[in-house]
Amino acid sequence: MIKLLVLDVDGCLSDGGLTYSSDGVESKTFNVKDGLGITTWIKLGHEVAIITGRKSEIVKRRAQELGIQNLYQGIKDKDRVIKEIIDSLGLHMYEVAAIGDDLNDYNMLSLVGRSFTPANGVKEIRSLVNTTLLSRGGEGAVREMIDIIVDENDQREAFLCVWTKG
Repeated sequence: MIKLLVLDVDGCLSDGGLTYSSDGVESKTFNVKDGLGITTWIKLGHEVAIITGRKSEIVKRRAQELGIQNLYQGIKDKDRVIKEIIDSLGLHMYEVAAIGDDLNDYNMLSLVGRSFTPANGVKEIRSLVNTTLLSRGGEGAVREMIDIIVDENDQREAFLCVWTKG
């Protein structure tokens, strides 16, 4: 059973675009369906971690909004960090699913039990992962991944009950 989701940001939780205003303020767009899937996953008692190569106050804010407690920004060695998270949570690699879209995610994705990439992940990542999703990054790819894992974990009824029965 998958118990931990590890998420990349740019190209997975967002479309990978970087937008700056004339005064240098960065903006990103996140998909609300991804957010609802993440919060529901957490309400089921599971863990979520964000490991991203960039640092952004926007990502910190989004993680806080969603209740993600494991946030690692500015990380170049994602595989080292994922090993630390797994050790701290007392999990095994086969209990971890991760999503990534580019070469900096390669080592991390090669370690976990279940690996995903959005439809627009680079070819090297698409050839590595277990599942290439139908959705593009920032367009519900993380929710699609969560839906697949919920079904594989045989937790669809519990997932639905979070919102339909309180």
